[in-house]
Amino acid sequence: MALKVLDIFAGVGGFSDGFRQCGFDISGAIEIDETIAHSLQQNHIKTKVFNNNIENIEPSMIKNEIGNIDIIIGGPPCQGFSLRGKREGLNDKKNFLFKKFIYFVEQLRPKYFVMENVPAILTDQNGYFKDEIIKSFENLQYSITVGILNASDFGVPQHRKRAIFLGKLNGNIKLPESKKKHVSVWDAISDLAYLESSQGDFETDYKLSAKTSYQKQLRSKSKKLYNHKATNHSEIAIDRLKRIPPEKGKEYLVEKISSTFGKTWGRLEKNKPSPTIVTRFDTPSNGKNSHPYLNRAITPREAARIQSFSDDFIFYGHKTSIIKQIGNAVPPILSKAIADHIKRDHEQK
Repeated sequence: MALKVLDIFAGVGGFSDGFRQCGFDISGAIEIDETIAHSLQQNHIKTKVFNNNIENIEPSMIKNEIGNIDIIIGGPPCQGFSLRGKREGLNDKKNFLFKKFIYFVEQLRPKYFVMENVPAILTDQNGYFKDEIIKSFENLQYSITVGILNASDFGVPQHRKRAIFLGKLNGNIKLPESKKKHVSVWDAISDLAYLESSQGDFETDYKLSAKTSYQKQLRSKSKKLYNHKATNHSEIAIDRLKRIPPEKGKEYLVEKISSTFGKTWGRLEKNKPSPTIVTRFDTPSNGKNSHPYLNRAITPREAARIQSFSDDFIFYGHKTSIIKQIGNAVPPILSKAIADHIKRDHEQK
């Protein structure tokens, strides 16, 4: 019988998707946002989705609805630790939602757990949060391994580093080893229709055939192309992009560009993994997230490809929600590597 997984702070379910691909039963998921919870449910039909604030949910409610849980996964909100956030540390209440994750583990006693977050959680406040998390789980008789995994080392076409806390009840388990199988941006998106600003639609036919093994893998279960719709950029934005050569950035603009972000008005480089996809990838001024040579930001489907979502994973809701769903997700291929690792460990018993 497949091990049962509960995904808390689930988002659209990228973390769950990797475990599902590995054969686990995604029995339950908790997500506070109504629109995102709907998108999650549409893509995980068999999962019991709890659309509520986790503060209002008791583990006993979960157990009564779906039974015993073998694995808990999830990523408590990380904005307080993010380099893009305010970095308020001990003054940010959201930074303590990891305690809710620990509480669920304490009450449900799964065989394994995986908690992910931004790397800064390991060093913020001189390691206070990391030490508190490790101590709390060890007091519950879990061994815990902590480290940083880069999604690009596991076949995701994106440099996305995540802090991973991997725990096992009454046993030891290490983090999965990277495969160093790098996939480029062009490996991921070169088969998608070459849209200009405002072109595309929610559902379209494929215009081009798959060119790489990565594209064939992600297209294998979908007969239609979804979410491939370009942002309707302003004339100013299009003019600026026209002046930026393929794969280059704002250094080619004569006007001074001020931004709170380190990189802005940058094009993706075709033959390298992408930088981290963020929640405003639809805006050229928000980072290095414009098409390698077309005069627009990447579409939701292109971003989903870079995040390693398969094409049959469809994102629902308004535009702002969709880009948030994609940008905040755990890449399914990275998740699957962790799930495979847990599965092998469990089967060794």
